[in-house]
Amino acid sequence: MNVKTQFSIKDLENLSNVKAHTIRIWEKRYNLLEPNRTETNIRQYDLINLKKLLNVTFLYNEGLKISKIAKLSEKEINKLVLGHGEDKKEAYALNALKSAMLDFDTKLFLETFDNLSKTKSFREIFFDVFMPLLNEIGVLWQTGTIDPSHERFISELMKQQIVLNTEKVQRKKPTQTSTVFALYLPYEEIHEIGLLYANYEVLNAGFKTIYLGNNIPLDSLKFVIKHHKNITFISYFTVKPDRQGLLDYIKEFNKKISSDRTYDLWLMGYKTTELTGVELDKNFTVFSSLADFISKIETLKKS
Repeated sequence: MNVKTQFSIKDLENLSNVKAHTIRIWEKRYNLLEPNRTETNIRQYDLINLKKLLNVTFLYNEGLKISKIAKLSEKEINKLVLGHGEDKKEAYALNALKSAMLDFDTKLFLETFDNLSKTKSFREIFFDVFMPLLNEIGVLWQTGTIDPSHERFISELMKQQIVLNTEKVQRKKPTQTSTVFALYLPYEEIHEIGLLYANYEVLNAGFKTIYLGNNIPLDSLKFVIKHHKNITFISYFTVKPDRQGLLDYIKEFNKKISSDRTYDLWLMGYKTTELTGVELDKNFTVFSSLADFISKIETLKKS
């Protein structure tokens, strides 16, 4: 598969949140962008045009007039973006991380993250920057604006930061002994960022965790309960299971794992919407968001 390096005006609209009609006006009136043309006269924009539009949009959203921005050189635009970025750290970071994704620029990602870390906690970075970016990436991927390689590149970099911050709290001795949390993704589920972050929060609250990762069959959980009795399982369901409903899955959980003794299973992720309005057994808890999950962990810590 060839990595996408040419973008349509619709791609630009999706990435910048500026309407295609407005982009055409900026292009025609101010010569803001310089697209190539296909044999059928369709606009095609390269990465240079795209990154310029992202910077221009950032400044435009900061209140600068497009007529003024259009007169600036690329160097002047970049300087202004950096200046405004000191006050609008989240917006600037989102802009920079999108550019890093499109250009496969690890250095830019790390510089942006390090700059955020000077004034923000890791939790704030995750919720204020990583989560909005992940939500936007999901839409961009579904609309074909970006390649799967773009999505995987930026996701893996975010996962690395979660793992690095997790290791820091993992080295501390647990202060909470009421329960041990075992975190896993169901069989064939590979969307791991939510679960990785949940593991970070549980450890940061002082609990011990057993992190099993992705693609775990239910039968494998039996080996965990042989070593620990006070286990609470946590799982994140994004697209799996797809061959059975989630309600059937949790019934199977009780049949296989909670047959002799009841074990709690905390559930998060998009697939849990299937359980809306369903009365569940008491050992199942569904969280509508990571924020609700964190609130539960902090309450448990105080109890």
